[in-house]
This record gives sequence, C-alpha cells and structure tokens, in this order.
Amino acid sequence: MPPVCLALQDQHGVDVNVLFFLLFLALEKRRLTPAEVQHIDRSTAAWRTRAVQPLRELRRDLKNGVALMETQAIESLRSDIKRCELHAERVQQEMLERAFPAASVGTPSPVEEAAAANVAAYGAVINTAGGALPDDLVQTLLKLFAEAFGEKRGT
Repeated sequence: MPPVCLALQDQHGVDVNVLFFLLFLALEKRRLTPAEVQHIDRSTAAWRTRAVQPLRELRRDLKNGVALMETQAIESLRSDIKRCELHAERVQQEMLERAFPAASVGTPSPVEEAAAANVAAYGAVINTAGGALPDDLVQTLLKLFAEAFGEKRGT
C-alpha cells in the first residue's frame, strides 16, 4: 500500500492521514457525504500545513545532504525529524478520532461500498483532476484495502 499512498500524496495532493481515517470509518461501516469529508479534511488542514508537511519537506530535503555536514550527522538528524513527523501524524489521527467518532458521521453501509464512496468523496473534495483521483490508483488502493481488511470485517 505505501507506493499507492505515496503516489496519491505526492502527485495528487492527498493527505494520507485523512485518507486512512476515511478508510477507518469505512471499516466501521460508515459512508460519508462529500460535505462530511470536506469537514473532516478542513478540521486538520492547519495542522497538516503547519506541522506535518514542513517536517516531511525538511526530512526529504535533507536526503540530498547539506554542504559541510557529515553524512552520518545528516542521517541522524533526518531520523529525528522522521520521528517528529510520525508523531505529528499520530497527533493528527488522534485529532480526527476525537472530533469524528464513527457513530457520529456518515450513514450505515457495507464496508467495501463505504470505502469506495469515501475515497471518491475525498477526490471530489480535494478537486484533483476535475474532482476525481486517478482510477488506477484508487482501484489498487481499494483492492489492497479489501485484501487487508475484508476478511476481518466480514465483507
């Protein structure tokens, strides 16, 4: 799943934390409207732009090295920044879970239908390529999701 998520994130503006939360809600059999998805996305937008994304960008920039710094020192710093980035992402997930308990959003729906609908609504909300995420990436994501979680939720 990581290559699909990275492609969606880097090439199509997807916040993978929001995407994972929408899939979590699908596991809880909750199908969301585009308005609900937009509300969810906006709720952590400031955190994403002020904490998560700058840490990610710095970590990635350091991958190319820094003049006059030892490779080992840079790698150590990158590792520390990665820990901070992951912590910031966990905080974002906790924010979403607290703000949007599964029973309080969406309508009941079978897991796989909810997953497809939630991902489609997110594509419309972030308005990628006229309101849809690339079908090949979405289909791969949903296939991996079904393989990983379908059996656990009886879908």
